[in-house]
Amino acid sequence: MKKLLKVLLSFGFTLGITGAPLHLGAQTVNNFPSKPISIYVPFGPGSGSDVFARYFGEKLSEKIGEPVVVENKPGAGGAIAMNALRSAAADGHTILLGSNSPMAANVSVFKELPFDPVEDTIPISGLSRSMAVIAVPKSSEINNLDDLIAAAKQGPGLNTGTYSPGYELAAAPFLDQAEISWQIIPYKGLAQTTTDLMGNQIDVAVIDTPGTVDTIRSGQIRAIAVTGDDRHPALPEVPTLEESGYKDAIHYSWTAFWVHSDTPPEIVETLSETMLDILAQPESKEFVSKSSAEIMPYNSDEMREFQLNEIERFATAVDTLGFEQIE
Repeated sequence: MKKLLKVLLSFGFTLGITGAPLHLGAQTVNNFPSKPISIYVPFGPGSGSDVFARYFGEKLSEKIGEPVVVENKPGAGGAIAMNALRSAAADGHTILLGSNSPMAANVSVFKELPFDPVEDTIPISGLSRSMAVIAVPKSSEINNLDDLIAAAKQGPGLNTGTYSPGYELAAAPFLDQAEISWQIIPYKGLAQTTTDLMGNQIDVAVIDTPGTVDTIRSGQIRAIAVTGDDRHPALPEVPTLEESGYKDAIHYSWTAFWVHSDTPPEIVETLSETMLDILAQPESKEFVSKSSAEIMPYNSDEMREFQLNEIERFATAVDTLGFEQIE
């Protein structure tokens, strides 16, 4: 009997402790999901990524009939969350919410990244994207991009606040073509960056739109340009960098769902199809729109192609800026 079990197990058979029939390991995908799903978020509670993880996690739970629990694992450029994913079983019950920083920008930002965002993961689907905005204090004499360029060329460099290397790199094509530079003032988050901008502690900020649109519309800061391929629907009077003549100056922050790279293709397909159904729901589009973002309904293959293009884009930006990689 022991010999028989060894042979069966060597071919992927399993035996339930209750005496359930033997079955091929590959066929367990038919039972997916069989337990609660965890979503790991590489940022703290309240971040845009966290908000989207909780919303889409709840929608996913409704679809699959299992609880979905969001766990925040911030720090180390996404490595903590990524290592937790790599340590979990590759059975689709653990999902990573990965954004442009850990899944693309950090490949070039860090001298040595303790994970490979391509080799270690398989994308399930895109979720959302949001453009950045270049903003100044409401009392600033800078009213448009020409004023900004002139001010940058007059002095030692404008003090520019941002809270992510991704946003710093977002401005690279504009800075390169305008032949200007500015002094980056790093912050830990959007709130402090915006507060110091409103208080005239910095000259300029490159920040995201989801947390900034209301502040702009209330007149507390002034938007100079946005980084989308079209104008932001909530800021129709603010031009894009591209329409202002700065080629390739398009940048979006984005979120997507990922699983362990060893996850069976059938489970990846099931999760991908489920998420695309969720993304197509009007209430999903409305929720994301209210967050000043937009749906990014890429399937697994499309998301992988997009990710590779983003890695290349950020690498080019690092070269353009002469960005000093983080040790």
